[in-house]
Amino acid sequence: MSSLQKPIGIYFEHPEWFKPLFAELDRRGLPYEKIDAAHHLFNPSEKESRYSLVVNRMSSSAYLRGHGQGIFHTAGYATHLERIGTRIINGSAATAIETNKARQLSLFESLGLKYPASRVINHASRAVDAARELRFPVVVKVNIGGSGAGIIRFDTPEGLQAAVDNNQIDLGIDQTALVQEYVTPRGGHIHRVETLNGKFLYAMKVYTTGESFNLCPAEICQIPEEQSAEFCLTEAPKKGIQVEAFTPPADVIEAVERIVAAAKIDVGGIEYLIDDRTGDVLFYDINALSNFVADAVNVVGFDPYARFVDYLESQLPVAAVAREEVATV
Repeated sequence: MSSLQKPIGIYFEHPEWFKPLFAELDRRGLPYEKIDAAHHLFNPSEKESRYSLVVNRMSSSAYLRGHGQGIFHTAGYATHLERIGTRIINGSAATAIETNKARQLSLFESLGLKYPASRVINHASRAVDAARELRFPVVVKVNIGGSGAGIIRFDTPEGLQAAVDNNQIDLGIDQTALVQEYVTPRGGHIHRVETLNGKFLYAMKVYTTGESFNLCPAEICQIPEEQSAEFCLTEAPKKGIQVEAFTPPADVIEAVERIVAAAKIDVGGIEYLIDDRTGDVLFYDINALSNFVADAVNVVGFDPYARFVDYLESQLPVAAVAREEVATV
């Protein structure tokens, strides 16, 4: 079987998010194979992959659907694919950033970009100590979240102390969390900037209720003092969630492109807000899992899945060359 006859591997866990991707691949007649990231195995001794390239669409929110094992498994699988010379879209470096908000803050810091004031803890008993160095309200945000999950807001030190005393703070599946100043977004919206191949693709404003600033375009979650409902952007009109396209300032686009370059993200979204108090641009989330906006043609003026598959097709020769180079070493 030649390299270009091999299928594209689509490694994913969410049952609904990528139907438009599969439809576009079908429309073009491109061979592909669905890989179940939640129930997966691989042979570390294999010398060559059965796929021409692998598209990594593993979600950090998988643990909400009982598939948390896939998050940790993906790191090993991505490393394996890279070792045997298989091109992987959003590889091990992107996975490491996607699944670790503490790493994301470190990346923002290294690039000289602003983000909400934060502390990182590995035990709930340190939450109060961390919050003493911050301005209330604060949020406790799990390190591996996704879809806004695992964010709890506290308006007072007493409320945070009571939650700690009553064992009500869960630090998530890796027992690491951020204690972060809550920021009111100017204009009542956050900004999501999508990128492809390291370049700006489109951007959206997503209007919030004011209770959460950890919003993603596929599933919008509001989690104040208690866990609450999950909203999907595909149903935004029915839910009354306002989404609109816009073009960020040139300096923001430049900063976003620096972020995805440093994180080695092939396709993904960066989220930021404008601090209503200071006017500062604050970056707060890096998403190597990119869920394009629903009804994109009407919202942003084109079909991002078509652009994405264009990119995948452009990477097929790169995948073949990568394997040939490894074979000659």
